[in-house]
Amino acid sequence: MIKIEFSKNEITISGHANYNNYGNDIVCASVSSIIYTTINGILNINNKAIDYEDNELLKINILSDDEITKKLINNMLELLKDLAKQYPKNIIVKEK
Repeated sequence: MIKIEFSKNEITISGHANYNNYGNDIVCASVSSIIYTTINGILNINNKAIDYEDNELLKINILSDDEITKKLINNMLELLKDLAKQYPKNIIVKEK
């Protein structure tokens, strides 16, 4: 299961959806697309708004409280919550 936890200043993503075999998992691919599109979008607008670590755990630190960063992060979380409703056995999103 993919576990996404968020607070005002931090988002952590861990696990694997296990919807299908590694490399063929549409849930993992969707999560990755949503997250990395958001990260890249924010960094292209303001490269000091966030930083992130991508190891076994993906951790996003939110460094800026500007309107664009907030909107992009909120959009990302809403997309992930919608995905979690469609695949409740594979992804969970919760506030810390």
